[in-house]
Amino acid sequence: MSVFHWPIRIYWEDTDAGGLVYHANYVRFMERARSEWMRAHTIDQSALRATTGLGFVVRDMQIDFLRPARLDDELLVSVAVKEHRSASILFDQEIVRGDAVLVRATVRVACVNFDTMRPALVPDGLFPA
Repeated sequence: MSVFHWPIRIYWEDTDAGGLVYHANYVRFMERARSEWMRAHTIDQSALRATTGLGFVVRDMQIDFLRPARLDDELLVSVAVKEHRSASILFDQEIVRGDAVLVRATVRVACVNFDTMRPALVPDGLFPA
């Protein structure tokens, strides 16, 4: 699959007392980018849950904070599928400002049945080849 990109602009509310983006906000930015990646692939998460009871939860995340972002920065968050297993997907994600990589992460999301919170198979044909 190709790499998906989602733009983010940094606002006051994203920064801490030192004027830098608060570390937890990078996680939010990556979550939004993965949600938009799903929308771009015509995956309606609400409909998936309503019709199958299935959804995705973050199982594991490894993050490298390399450089800070600041107020008014324009960032690009990337999403790429690194690995697709029967019940999980491993994403590579980066947050960049121009040519500078600010944050690099791998994120494993697990497909679960929300009624039981047990792992479930990712439905066939959900993601494009």
